[in-house]
Amino acid sequence: MSANPYKAVASWLDAEAVKVRDIEKVANSALYDNKDENSYRDLMRQKAMLLSNLGNRLEPLIEPLSAEDRLFVKKRVKRFSMSASKALEIGSVFFMSALLYPDDYIDGENNDLENFAEKVRNMSQ
Repeated sequence: MSANPYKAVASWLDAEAVKVRDIEKVANSALYDNKDENSYRDLMRQKAMLLSNLGNRLEPLIEPLSAEDRLFVKKRVKRFSMSASKALEIGSVFFMSALLYPDDYIDGENNDLENFAEKVRNMSQ
């Protein structure tokens, strides 16, 4: 692990964000290029499942953080996970597709997970 635990957590969050972007890219191609709504739905479910499990997978990485920062990171990641779990529970493909994107999102900007990774990275300073 990196000597700086905040950077290690941020790098892990970055990697998870890349996974999300990769899933979304394939999903969008399935829907818009191939007109395959079933594949799109399956991929949005995969995205939501990845996000719903973030908190469990993050737990060991945040141990070295200060108690206050550990709680902050844990709470924020839990919100990502809870939103994704709710989307899965209600089965809304739209909700799943909108995970990590605020209403005023502009294409090309960072999503909420990418922004959070940057925030964690900056906590180390």
